[in-house]
Amino acid sequence: MTGTEDERTVRTAVVGYGLSGSVFHAPLIAADRRYSLDIVATSDAGRQAAAVERYPGVKTVPDGDAVLALAGNLDLVVLGTPPATHFPLAKAALEAGLDVVVDKPFAVRSSEGQELIALAERLGRVLTVFQNRRWDGDFLTVRELVAGEALGSVTRFESSFERWSPDISKAWKANATAADGGGVLFDLGTHLIDQALLLFGPATVAHAELHARRPHEKVDDDVFLVLNHESGVTSHLRMNMLCAQQGPRFRILGSTGAFTKHGVDPQEPYIVAGGSPLDEEFGLEAPEWAGALGRDGHLDALPTERGAYPEFYRILADKILDGGTASARPLPVDPTGPVEVLKIIEKARELASRKAG
Repeated sequence: MTGTEDERTVRTAVVGYGLSGSVFHAPLIAADRRYSLDIVATSDAGRQAAAVERYPGVKTVPDGDAVLALAGNLDLVVLGTPPATHFPLAKAALEAGLDVVVDKPFAVRSSEGQELIALAERLGRVLTVFQNRRWDGDFLTVRELVAGEALGSVTRFESSFERWSPDISKAWKANATAADGGGVLFDLGTHLIDQALLLFGPATVAHAELHARRPHEKVDDDVFLVLNHESGVTSHLRMNMLCAQQGPRFRILGSTGAFTKHGVDPQEPYIVAGGSPLDEEFGLEAPEWAGALGRDGHLDALPTERGAYPEFYRILADKILDGGTASARPLPVDPTGPVEVLKIIEKARELASRKAG
C-alpha cells in the first residue's frame, strides 16, 4: 500500500477486461480514492487500448501470470476471468502475498472454494467474492421489506433473471462445459441462489429442471429450482436466456400481503452507457418501476432503494486498510456464503441428472 496512514491506497490489478472487468470492477475501483487501478490484464489489443483510454496511466499486461510477476508492486488482485480460471489464479495470487477478489461463481466446485478459504486464513490474506447483486436496488428493497412486518410471515419467494439472448455472445461461454463453469446456473443462478440464502437461510434443493434450449448451448440456459429453506420459506428461482416475455423480477407472498417487482437494476446498463458510479443519478431507478405492495385491490407503489455497487469496494477498503484478516471489520462478502451457493448448484445438477436418467 502507498501513501501516509491517512492517505493509503490499495494498489490493484484487474485480471480480465470483458464485461466483468470493464463494467463492474474497473469503474468501481477507479471511483474510490482509496484504490489505485495500476494494472489491467487482457490479451485483447482492443481491450488494452480501451483500458488505457479510459484510465490514463494504467499498465496493461497480457494475463494473470504477468500480474503475479509484479506482485511486489500490488496489494489486491481482482479476477474477472472465466470461472475455470478462478481457483488456480486465486490460489496463485494468495500464495504471492496478495489479497483477492474473485468474481462469481467463486469456483466451479465447492471443494475448491473451501480450499481457497483455508489457504487465505492460513496465509492471513483477505479473500472475498464479488456477489454484487447483493447491492441491487431492488434486492435492497426486498431485504428491508422482508425484515419488516409489511408481508407478515413470508411463505413463498419467487425470483427470476430472464433475458432474450438467442445467441451466445462470448466464445468461452459457447465452448464451456459444466466442468468449466458454463451455463446460466453458474452465471445468473449464483446471484439468485445467493440472494435467497441471504434472505431466508439454509436450504435444500427440492426440485431442479436444467435445460439447454439454444442450438449451441452445451450446459444449460433455462433453469428452474425449488429450494426448501429451514426457516419454512419455499423459493422458486428461474433463470432463462431465451425468454421473449419477461415475468416479475421478484414476487414474494406472505401471510398478510405480497410484493411484486418488475424490471432490472439499472446500475449495469448505466455504466455500459458511459456513466460513472460517481454520478449523482447512479443507482437511481425510474419511479415507474416501483414495486407493488399489498393485496389485489389494495396496492401501494413501493419506490426502489438506490442501488449501491460501490459499497462492495468501500467495505473491502475498510477491511484491507484496517489490517486485513486481522481486522475485526467485516468482509463485503464472506466467501463461505458463495461456497454454500456452489453446494446448492452441485445438488441441483445431481438431482436433475438423476431425473434425466
